[in-house]
Amino acid sequence: MPRNPADLYEVGPGAPRPDTDLVMLYYLDGFIDAGAAGRMLTAHLMSTLAHEQIATFDIDSLLDYRSRRPIMTFAKDTWDDYDAPELAVSLLHDAQGTPFLLLAGLEPDREWETFAAAVLQLSAHLRVRLSVSFHGIPMGVPHTRQLGVTAHATTPGLIDGYRPLVDKLQVPGSAAALLEYRLGAAGRQAIGFAVHVPHYLSQAAYPAAAATLLDSVQRASGLVLPADALREAAHRTNLEIARQVENSAEVAEVVQALEQQYDSFAADRENLLASDEHVPTAEELGAEFERFLAEHRGDNPDS
Repeated sequence: MPRNPADLYEVGPGAPRPDTDLVMLYYLDGFIDAGAAGRMLTAHLMSTLAHEQIATFDIDSLLDYRSRRPIMTFAKDTWDDYDAPELAVSLLHDAQGTPFLLLAGLEPDREWETFAAAVLQLSAHLRVRLSVSFHGIPMGVPHTRQLGVTAHATTPGLIDGYRPLVDKLQVPGSAAALLEYRLGAAGRQAIGFAVHVPHYLSQAAYPAAAATLLDSVQRASGLVLPADALREAAHRTNLEIARQVENSAEVAEVVQALEQQYDSFAADRENLLASDEHVPTAEELGAEFERFLAEHRGDNPDS
C-alpha cells in the first residue's frame, strides 16, 4: 500500500511560510544531463546566492545505494568522512531580492509516484505558482553556433517562441518528467528546458550550455539571476575547445561538417530543427538518448 506523501518530506521548524506566490526551480541529478548543464546551473545558483534549506526528503527510502554509491573518505586507518546523499528544497533570493525555491539533489530510484505527490503537496504548502526544470541533451550541432533549447510545458502559452523538436517520440522516463506530467494533470503550471549540447562535448562539463539554460529560466520565471561567473567559465572553456580543435585535424573536420550542416539547415529558417525535411526522426533521437544513458552509466565499454 502506497504511503502518505507527507511522510516523504519534512519541513524545517524555522522555515518561513511565503506570503507571495513563488517560482520553484528543480533539478534531479541522475537522468540525462549532457554537458552537465543542469548540474552546473544548480551549483552556480547555490554558490552565488544566499540560501536556506527549508525542507528535506527521505532520501534513504528513495535511493538505491548499490547503483549510486555515496563517496566515503578513508584516511590512513579510519573512515574519515561520508558524503551523505541529499534531496532538499532551499529558499533563495534573486538579484532584486525576489524569493524563489530550488529543489535539488539525487533523482529518486523508487517511489516516483509518491515522490511526485509529495512535491505537489509541498509546493502547494509553499505557494508555488510555477515550477521550472532544466537539463542538457546531446545533439548533432557544432559548438561554434548558438545553442538551441527545447521547451515543454503543462500549458502551451508558457513557452511561446520555442519551436517543437519533433511531433512525437518516446524516450526513457525520469522523475523530473513525471513530476511535470503530474503537475499538469493537477492543473499546475510547469515548464522544462533542454539545451542542445554538441554530442562530442556531452560527456564533459560545458558551461555555455548552463548559461543558455539560465537565460531560458530567467525569461520564463521573471527572476534576475547572476550570470557573470557562468559566462566567464563558458568563455574560458570555449577558448580551450578552440585550441583542441585547432590541434586536431580529425576533430576540426567533424566540427566543420556540423557547421555546414547547421548552416544549410538554417538557411531558410532561423531554427535548425524547423524544417520537416531535416528534423531527426523519433527513432534517431530515441537511439541517441539510449546511447548517452548507456555511456553515462558506464554500460558501454567503448565509451
